[in-house]
Amino acid sequence: MKSRSFVISALVTAALVVGTANAQSDSSSPYNDSLDNSPSAGAMAFDLILVRPISLVATVLGSGLFILSLPLALVQRDAPIAAANKLVVEPARYTFDRPLGVMEQ
Repeated sequence: MKSRSFVISALVTAALVVGTANAQSDSSSPYNDSLDNSPSAGAMAFDLILVRPISLVATVLGSGLFILSLPLALVQRDAPIAAANKLVVEPARYTFDRPLGVMEQ
């Protein structure tokens, strides 16, 4: 029960941090010219703590699904390149290749 409440409080805290960081980056602010476009610390923390582990799980599950579909694709003499790209390559790139805190890729 304690671990469940800890996870819920961590998610709420991360959502509040990201929401505050997004609210501070208002485009109507006269000070936006001096700010860089790098992700905020809250977005980086949210990415590191929550998004990357979930992406890693998606990569592992996609790899498993690809391995399960591989014998069927080979029997049908179908090149499983599209399945490999969707199930393995795209989640792996999202997990390991994008900059920390950047969600749009």
